[in-house]
Amino acid sequence: MPHAYNRLYLEDAMHNMGTMLDCAVHIAHCDITVFHEMFLSSGVAAQIETGNPRYISGLSGMELMRIVLARSSDIQIPETIYSPLERTPEYWAGWTLAYYQWQTAYTFSFIQRNGLDINTILSMYPTLHEADLSKFVESANAIISRHLSERHNSLKTIRKQQRLTQRDLAERAGVSLRMIQAYEQEDQDIRKAEAQTVLALSRVLGCTPETLCQK
Repeated sequence: MPHAYNRLYLEDAMHNMGTMLDCAVHIAHCDITVFHEMFLSSGVAAQIETGNPRYISGLSGMELMRIVLARSSDIQIPETIYSPLERTPEYWAGWTLAYYQWQTAYTFSFIQRNGLDINTILSMYPTLHEADLSKFVESANAIISRHLSERHNSLKTIRKQQRLTQRDLAERAGVSLRMIQAYEQEDQDIRKAEAQTVLALSRVLGCTPETLCQK
C-alpha cells in the first residue's frame, strides 16, 4: 500500500501528533474527544494524511495544536514551552495514530468512524504502550475489520447483488470512480450527495434513492 510520505519523515509526524494531543489535553485543557473532532474538521488531519511536508515535520506539535484551536474554537493559549517529563497516554495515542495512518493510508476520519476513535486508542495504552508497534497495528486492524463487517453499506451491497464492479457502476451512472469508492468506504456520506447523483446511481442499480441512503 503506497504511503503518503517517505518513512524518513514518519518519526517527525509521530512525535508531532503525540505532542499535539498531549498539549491539547495538558496545556489547553481540552477534552481529548472534542479536540480530536476539531483536528478532523480543521483541515490539519487532511494535510498530514496527504503528506504535506509543512504539517508533517515543518511545524511542531504545539504549533499544530494552535492551528487546530484557532480554526475550530476561540480558545487562546499563552506562549508556553513544551517540556514534558514523561510521555503521557495522550502522547502515545497521537504517536501510534500517526504511525497507523501512515502504515495503512486510511484517512483519519475513516479510522475514527470504523471503531478506532481516540478513546479506544487510549484504552489500549495500558497493555500496548511498551509493545512493538506491530502489536498495535494488529489490534487496530482487528477492530476496524470487525467494525466494517458489522456495518451495512447499501450502495456496496446492492452493487454486488447486481454483479457490477465499482468501475461499471461509475461509467453507467456517469459519476467518477473515486466518488463510488468514497461512498462505499464512507469517506463521504451518500446522504449528503447531490440528488441527481443518487438518482443516477439508483436507476443503474434498480432501486429507489431512499434505499441507497439507508444505514
